[in-house]
Amino acid sequence: MGVPDWWDWKRPDYDRVWQERIAKLEALRKEPERIPALLDYYRDHWTDFCSDWMVTFDPRAAAIGMPTTMPFLLFPKQEEFVNWVRDRYRARQDGLVEKSRDMGISWCCCAIAVCMLLFERGSVTGFGSRKEDLVDKIGDPDSLFWKIRLIIDTLPAEFRPKGYDKSKHAPHMRVLNLRNESSILGEAGDNIGRGGRASIYFVDEAAHVEHAEAVDAALSQTANTQIHVSTPNGEGNPFWQKRHSGQVPVFVFDWRDDPRKDAAWYERQKQRMTPVALAAEVDRDYSASVTNSFIPSPTVTTAMARGPGDVLAHAALPPIRIGLDVARFGDDRCVFSVRRGRALLKQVKWGKTDTVQTASRAKVLIQQWSRMGDIDQIAVDVIGLGAGVADMLRADFGEVVVDVNAALQMDNGEHYNLRAFMWDQMKDWLSTASIPNDQELRVSLTAVRYGYKGGALLLESKDDMKKRGIKSPDEADSLALTFAIPVTKRKAKPIPGNRVARYDVDPEMGL
Repeated sequence: MGVPDWWDWKRPDYDRVWQERIAKLEALRKEPERIPALLDYYRDHWTDFCSDWMVTFDPRAAAIGMPTTMPFLLFPKQEEFVNWVRDRYRARQDGLVEKSRDMGISWCCCAIAVCMLLFERGSVTGFGSRKEDLVDKIGDPDSLFWKIRLIIDTLPAEFRPKGYDKSKHAPHMRVLNLRNESSILGEAGDNIGRGGRASIYFVDEAAHVEHAEAVDAALSQTANTQIHVSTPNGEGNPFWQKRHSGQVPVFVFDWRDDPRKDAAWYERQKQRMTPVALAAEVDRDYSASVTNSFIPSPTVTTAMARGPGDVLAHAALPPIRIGLDVARFGDDRCVFSVRRGRALLKQVKWGKTDTVQTASRAKVLIQQWSRMGDIDQIAVDVIGLGAGVADMLRADFGEVVVDVNAALQMDNGEHYNLRAFMWDQMKDWLSTASIPNDQELRVSLTAVRYGYKGGALLLESKDDMKKRGIKSPDEADSLALTFAIPVTKRKAKPIPGNRVARYDVDPEMGL
């Protein structure tokens, strides 16, 4: 039963495995009365059933003269995974799988689905992915249902569903076992979770699914157990959030868990793959797994490693700048940033409040920080509620409060709008700056992607980020506000009663 003791993962002898399987099957057919007891055993020992009778497929084997269809022998980490998923299913508990590439996880998930189909009466196993072709495409070995059909078709007749006919019982995106009323169903894209209730549901490459929050909401109402499986795809998305929430059981498949791989294999991957692909698909590095993040993660990591004392000369402390990003939508937050020269000293965050409450809280914070030194600018995001907040603050602190409309188009030929300009200035500043070691700030800075429009830099909109399941980058936007309008000269003495100073702004902004 299971993987033979003599098996060598780096020098596989598949012929011997086939011979042993044939011998087992011949012995069973001579004593068919043993089969019911064996099925009872397999009902609680899925890993043995996989390694005893299932197959896998690898077209790369043809290049070295080996059969492309071969026995599916589970290595120890795969066995652990199959049992882990079974435990999640029986406990009606969700799970997340963070994987390296080429670990056979898709085959394991398909094998689990077949075990459910055979041994769990009335069960429904669901599969969803971002594209339908990844779920089911006739003749495509990369699709999940192609793998499922191959596994079932190559099982001995004694273990296939009674009366099973692939042409009738395995149509597009569906496999049925009429004898025990179990099934395997497929969905794709925005339809994931819409097809009815499921006992267990696998979301394939979950970090790449669009509208992932809507998918999660749909599945929460239809599936007892959700298993989200993926390689990393950047920080901040729903897969990343679940992975780091501490609330979902996590199973990690690292390439070192594969007994077929070693340091030489890894070196070959380094030579063949781009750094971004290697980071995502082999090293499971979330921060380095995207190509078009506007602010690279290493820049942020280095800035977080610096302390304020590393970048500020205490003998000549620069004035303080404040950025206030006012919450606009339901899950957005107000963020109050305090920057002094090369250091972001503090960020204060609070939930969405009305105009008066936001202005009142900001006023208290400004007064507190004014005792630490001159404040030369208070930049407020004036889109939405921010305009009213800026007016209230201006009544107390004068012209040092400046309005910032991030959507304002620019004509400098480099930046499409003021938001792109602010972020570009912030990106340059980060290369030698100090910022707090705050995970929310890190994600906020690195999650925003970029492109160009008419040759000018244009950052990903908040609406587009929300489609990817990324929260509004409130922390980063608040810091960016401190770069919106350059200060040129002192206009007046500090306002009596505090140390807030007034300055003119540079008119040569190209707005």
